[in-house]
Amino acid sequence: MKSFEEYLRLAEVAHGHLCAGQVLGVRLAMLGLRKLGIEDSVTDRKRLVTYVEIDRCVTDAVAVVTNCRLGKRALKFRDWGKVAATFVDLKTGRAVRVAAKESAKQCAREMFPELEKEAGQQRAYAQLPDETLFEVSNVRVKLAPEDLPGFKGPRVVCEECGEGINFKREVLRGGRMLCRGCAGEQYYERL
Repeated sequence: MKSFEEYLRLAEVAHGHLCAGQVLGVRLAMLGLRKLGIEDSVTDRKRLVTYVEIDRCVTDAVAVVTNCRLGKRALKFRDWGKVAATFVDLKTGRAVRVAAKESAKQCAREMFPELEKEAGQQRAYAQLPDETLFEVSNVRVKLAPEDLPGFKGPRVVCEECGEGINFKREVLRGGRMLCRGCAGEQYYERL
């Protein structure tokens, strides 16, 4: 495993700037990997699937440390608005969820009251013990075969819009095979 400082530099480059979220994300991911006994996320890249629960700065840092990417199907996003990630070891079946404690912000303010909020959080998040920053839980994650990296499966064509659907994401509605958008789960409106 790289050092905290090395991961922080890589996260800064990937994210475009250094912020408290990057510091927290690097620490969170390093802790998750340590809890699973994964030493090198590059060498063991096919061993890990990571779920992130927020689309903020933390997630970019988690992706850097874990080497999990959406395009590799090893990074999964759940829009829960929480600074948390779950790390699943595909080799052992073990999983651990690491969540930032809400109290960490107050600890950062108390640790560096003379600094502006962002600067104080960056410094505190780099120094506070893991137990102060995070809640760690052993969890179980059931991954369906179609959710695993490298899954090869049939491609289905939506009977409404004609677009292809991968990874068993189709919906059977009224006897017709539909994509999620045509089945009513749209996040967009056709103009």
